[in-house]
Amino acid sequence: MSRTRTLAPRHLTAALGVAALAATAVAGAAPAQASPTTATTLIVNANQTLRSVTHVGTGSLYGLSSPSTPADSLVTPLKPNTFIQMAPGGHQLPNGEPAPAGDALVVAAKAANAGAKVVVRMPDWYPDFPYKWVSWTDWLSAVDQQVASVKASSATNISGYALWNEPDWTWDTAKAGAFDAGWARTFQEVRSKDATTPIQGPSTSVYNQSWMTTFLTDAKASNTVPDVIAWHELEGSQNIAAHISAYRALETSLGISPRPIDIEEYGTPAEMGNSGALIGYAAKFERGGVRDAELAFWNHYGTLGDTLTDTGGSPNGSYWTYKWYGDMSGNMLVTTPPAQTGIDGFAARNGANNQISVVAGGCAGSCAVTVNGLSSLSAFGGTVHVKVEYSPNTGRTTASPGPITISDSDYTVSNGSITVPVAMNATDGYHVVVTPSGTSTSLAGRYQITNKNSGLALDTVNAGTAQGTSVVQATSTTGTDQNWTLVAAGTGLYKIVNQKSGLLLGITNAGTSNGGTALIWGDNGTADHLWQVIPAPGGFFKIANYNSGLLLGVSGMSTASGAQVLQWDDNGTADHLWNLTAR
Repeated sequence: MSRTRTLAPRHLTAALGVAALAATAVAGAAPAQASPTTATTLIVNANQTLRSVTHVGTGSLYGLSSPSTPADSLVTPLKPNTFIQMAPGGHQLPNGEPAPAGDALVVAAKAANAGAKVVVRMPDWYPDFPYKWVSWTDWLSAVDQQVASVKASSATNISGYALWNEPDWTWDTAKAGAFDAGWARTFQEVRSKDATTPIQGPSTSVYNQSWMTTFLTDAKASNTVPDVIAWHELEGSQNIAAHISAYRALETSLGISPRPIDIEEYGTPAEMGNSGALIGYAAKFERGGVRDAELAFWNHYGTLGDTLTDTGGSPNGSYWTYKWYGDMSGNMLVTTPPAQTGIDGFAARNGANNQISVVAGGCAGSCAVTVNGLSSLSAFGGTVHVKVEYSPNTGRTTASPGPITISDSDYTVSNGSITVPVAMNATDGYHVVVTPSGTSTSLAGRYQITNKNSGLALDTVNAGTAQGTSVVQATSTTGTDQNWTLVAAGTGLYKIVNQKSGLLLGITNAGTSNGGTALIWGDNGTADHLWQVIPAPGGFFKIANYNSGLLLGVSGMSTASGAQVLQWDDNGTADHLWNLTAR
């Protein structure tokens, strides 16, 4: 069970500030080609494999609540690896649930239908959390009943017994004695009744090297070392790699043969349903060689780790990110993020070696995915096709209709590599699919661009045509000053040309800060003249400046004619949405 502590939710700023930059300033020098810094680029090595695809991070704690909930049509596409479920005959009432659910044996067949394993969480026999110790007689009787039920069942996908849950704070030392002695006693009881089903633990709430050292030293002495080592990662993904490394070093120092690792719970309450945050966990599990990992349980039964809006509910934004994960086949690839936080992702190459699938997220603004090693794969030539799509964050309890395609275009391979630019929101999930060929689509054409919030059209001050003229919103007319042509600039980016002046939409001094004002300028090769036009729900578009990664919006969310157009963070305000009407 996830701990009862809660973390403060993350809130996004709700309103724009008023920009004070001079709209007529000359655009300053900038790189001739927009490219994110190495700090915002995920590297994928298409010719370096990690291991076979196992969908290690697609499992969940109490993700199933009954043989019918969630529907198989929602479970199977995620290719869940492992579920941690209620003790057979268990009485646990977590998070105020009205009745126990998710009995491991009751849902085992449902899990098997999706190709998933089930771990029996034994202490969830008890109704309360944290657990209330009764007696050793009572506990060992509960253990015996659970083991007997497992052995008498027809289930063939029970992958292990988790003997306790978060003993670093839920074990009652005063009544039950030291945990390590209790572990050994419980381990021996299970083994006396079931000699083969793996046992996993210690299932601590966090990874603690000192605690783990003492536990494993004692377990080795009593010949009760777990078959599978388990702990929880509930405080962010930034330390996962260090924890795995520390554990492997500890195994070696104690002379314990390498054990599979199960991260039985991962994700903070605020991260549930947040694709951008959760992608980093799965990426680190893949790189670290974790065998099993399950999304935490902070809310209700049967939500597949909060990828559904509620028990048996509809998919939210994170569901589609995990669906991309489930769609992966073949071999996982080596991916390298720039740091332990920020952009991260995982990737796979299919069995036919003609598709590279990358799931990335956690980056805000001007970001990118670089795919190396394409020249060593015979299916790929000098030109490849790239589809970029994203799953907008809808929040945990709001349904999502599914992914939205950002771009579908051809890329020239240079020295075996391509770099795919993506203007990201840190809470969304992104999917980059590289194939030898495909059908390209384009938004190239002439449009009137109107703001959803105000209903006013993108224009220049007084229909001006001089370099440095401010870009504002204005009452709709048929004038050519409100006509803007999207010109494909390659790699899914566009230049936006004002018809009346022939000048390009850009940002004052090629600025990268919130509040940078929009203007028109000659095509001098500066990176602020490149834009990513991102389809959004409802038929609208976000227009992201690829130099800054910020979105085109209106000062103060104004609805007045003449209000300054500027760039700002993707904070969900309606002035960041635009309608494109062909002209």
